[in-house]
Amino acid sequence: MKSLEEQLGRVLDAAVRPAPVRVAISEAQGMLCAEEVVAQRSLPGFDQAAIDGYAVRSVDITEVPVTLPVVGEIAAGSRQPLRLQPGQAVRVATGSALPALADAVVPLEHTENGVSRTARVTVACSVPSKAYVRRAGEDVQTGDVAVRPGMVIGAAQVGLLAAVGRAKVRVHPRPRLSVLSVGEELVDIERTPGAGQIYDLNSYALTAAARDAGAEVHRVGIVSGEPSRFREAVEGRLLLSEIVVVTGAVGGETGEQLCAALGELGPMDVGRVAMHPGSVQGFGRLGPDAVATFLLPSNPISALVVFEVLVRPLIRLALGKRNPHRRTITARLLSPVTSVAGRRGFLRGQLLRDPDTGEYLVQPLGTSGAHLLASLAEANCLILIDPDTVEVPVGEQVAVSFLAQRG
Repeated sequence: MKSLEEQLGRVLDAAVRPAPVRVAISEAQGMLCAEEVVAQRSLPGFDQAAIDGYAVRSVDITEVPVTLPVVGEIAAGSRQPLRLQPGQAVRVATGSALPALADAVVPLEHTENGVSRTARVTVACSVPSKAYVRRAGEDVQTGDVAVRPGMVIGAAQVGLLAAVGRAKVRVHPRPRLSVLSVGEELVDIERTPGAGQIYDLNSYALTAAARDAGAEVHRVGIVSGEPSRFREAVEGRLLLSEIVVVTGAVGGETGEQLCAALGELGPMDVGRVAMHPGSVQGFGRLGPDAVATFLLPSNPISALVVFEVLVRPLIRLALGKRNPHRRTITARLLSPVTSVAGRRGFLRGQLLRDPDTGEYLVQPLGTSGAHLLASLAEANCLILIDPDTVEVPVGEQVAVSFLAQRG
């Protein structure tokens, strides 16, 4: 039996970052930047008003109140140049260019009759030079690096790319992942199961999990369990994927036949890993590009837990995340739990917080069976149990790994 650390090490060694592509910035969110974006112009590109008010020379309003003639008005987006003379004011809107020689803006609330747009304005409060002004190049100057390689492009980066005039950017795209299900008992959800048949829920659940992790996912769905046709189905996805996930292809005589068929495409190691649920699993690197390929159990809980523990970190690493693992904390158990000796346990739980003390509490879920999918739907964490621990009583502190937030 392999240790979980050994299996995880083999998996993460297979991380492949897809070759960079050029995409519209509206499609780049969540991807890793693959180029150095240098600003070709300053941001802002000109001195502009930061508030509605009156552009003035600050030296003209050192002694207040003072009344100045209003010699013009500049709206946001106006391209008509204006030049301010000593002792004058120009009405400006937020974002509008300042007239030449103006070095400050007096807000409307600092004037006595500015709101009425009269020919003269009385300034009641003085403001210093540069007050309420966004200076040219204050945010980004020409030649500055706006977005660096390796930076994850989020909302702020998309906005900055737009601000410096970039419509497209080179990124490392999301890793492509294919999900296949195999099993004579499976039918798609669009059909009514007959005697002995069940819905193919695994391919839908794993597709959602992969998408949540950040992959670009193609759900193949149910494929034939006949070995040669199964091998062809997987081989076809190897050409279009960085990661392939097959569920239902481990265990029993059928699993052995399918693993043997995949062996024609590359080394596939199937066996036990010191974890539960999901101990029996397979991993290999198949095809000419050595594509990371996982064989997961048919049990939905086991398949999702193995995906969470092994496949998700691979996706996150391919996305360029420095730490591909979920955040972990410690919490106090509200009910006892049992685990399997010699295997690291990943038990479903609901993480709570004491409103008075702020202490994290965790309520185990579905402890009566690994098949209870409904309990995973209620879970927001996994309780992590060391391999040498069999029982943990109420009140003990345990490690807890966050799952995706709900609500």
